[in-house]
Amino acid sequence: MSPGEHGHVTTCSGATKDAKGNVTVVHAELVPDTKSGTPGASAIKVKRVITRVAVADALKAEVRLYDRLFAVPQPDTTDKDFLEELNPDSLKVVQGYVEPSLASAKGDDRFQFERHGYFVADRKDHAEAKPVFNRVAGMKDSWGK
Repeated sequence: MSPGEHGHVTTCSGATKDAKGNVTVVHAELVPDTKSGTPGASAIKVKRVITRVAVADALKAEVRLYDRLFAVPQPDTTDKDFLEELNPDSLKVVQGYVEPSLASAKGDDRFQFERHGYFVADRKDHAEAKPVFNRVAGMKDSWGK
């Protein structure tokens, strides 16, 4: 699939589990005449969407998940040293898989990684051979609620 192209609607018809009850295979059925962008495709309302990138086609990437610098909503408003209020999880670096087309991204190019947030190709570290993306905003924010 090329970027922006979507597939058909599929329905889950069951699953196979191992002895421990873990799902090992998901059984799915294609719903005919539902390819995105074709006439009649919107006739079926979907409840959930799962987006996947086939590992065989995907590109390994470093993904930097930035979060709040402080663990409290209003740092330096108590008797504590503000350094004690730093969020130890303000940066998590993980390895992931992305669409192969993202290798050609230039520094500062921006993308939405579905269900994970908005990301930017790192202006210094991103390279075709080693893509690096930084999260600049999450999808949902419940901070202070």
